[in-house]
Amino acid sequence: QVQFVESGGGLVQPGGSLRLSCAASGSSFSINAMGWYRQAPGKQRELVAQITDIGRTNYADSVKGRFTISRGNAKNTVFLQMNSLKPEDTAVYYCNALTIVANYWGQGTQVTVSS
Repeated sequence: QVQFVESGGGLVQPGGSLRLSCAASGSSFSINAMGWYRQAPGKQRELVAQITDIGRTNYADSVKGRFTISRGNAKNTVFLQMNSLKPEDTAVYYCNALTIVANYWGQGTQVTVSS
């Protein structure tokens, strides 16, 4: 079972920035990709950004140019820098780790963008 330590959520005004952090541990298999998903009330969970073990990135169209995903120096650590935040970015953000055998999820961190 994979354990996650997520941090960085909170309340921010429109146009502001937040940085999410996630560290995963305990996987018996190599983690091939890590990413962030989000789920707003009444909506389905959606991919925000993902980065593979070789550094390839993938972003939702709605966050391109505003969000940046990166890997930390520590193994299985990922960051999401979120700039120019909009009210529609408000959601619970979940860290995700993908291995060859399973998909693992963090407990989620709330991001609220409001004036």
